[in-house]
Amino acid sequence: MNIANKITLSRVALIPVFLVFLYADFKGSHIVAMIVFIIAALTDIADGVIARWTNQVTDFGKFMDPLADKILVVAAMLWFVEQGVLPAWLALIVIVREFMVTALRLVAIDNGRVIAAAISGKVKTVVTIICLSTLFVMTDAWIVYTCIGLITATTLVSGVEYFVKNRDIIKPDR
Repeated sequence: MNIANKITLSRVALIPVFLVFLYADFKGSHIVAMIVFIIAALTDIADGVIARWTNQVTDFGKFMDPLADKILVVAAMLWFVEQGVLPAWLALIVIVREFMVTALRLVAIDNGRVIAAAISGKVKTVVTIICLSTLFVMTDAWIVYTCIGLITATTLVSGVEYFVKNRDIIKPDR
C-alpha cells in the first residue's frame, strides 16, 4: 500500500477518535476533538499532494479519500445540529448535495466519463472545514450565521456547477 493510501486510512482511523472526544464530557474534550478534526482534514491535503507528486493515484484512493472527507464533515455537522448550533436543514443540504454529485459521477462513469473535482467543490470543502473548526471554539451568533451562510452558499454553488457543467449526462432522453 502506498503512502498516500496509508494517509487516507489514517484519516478514516481518526474519525472514531474525533467522535470519542467530541462526545466525551471532560474539560477540554471539545478542543481535543477540534484538533483531531483539523489533523484529519489536513491529511486530506497531504494524501492528495503525495499521490499526485509520486504518481501514486489509485482506485482505492479515489474511492476512500472523498468518502473519508464526507464522513468526517457530516459527523461534525450532525454533532453541531445535535448541540443546537447548526440547523438540521443545513446538514440536509450538504448531505443531499453529496448524494447528488456522487450519483452524477456514477452515471458519468457508466457513460465512460470521469467527472473530476471542480475548484468550487474544493472551495466548499475548505470553507466547510474552516467554519466547523471555528465553531468548536466560537459560537457567537454572528459567527454561527456567517458559517451557515458560507457553508450554504458554497455547497449550493458547487452542486449547481457540477450539474450545469455535466447536464448532458442526465438529459431525460438519455
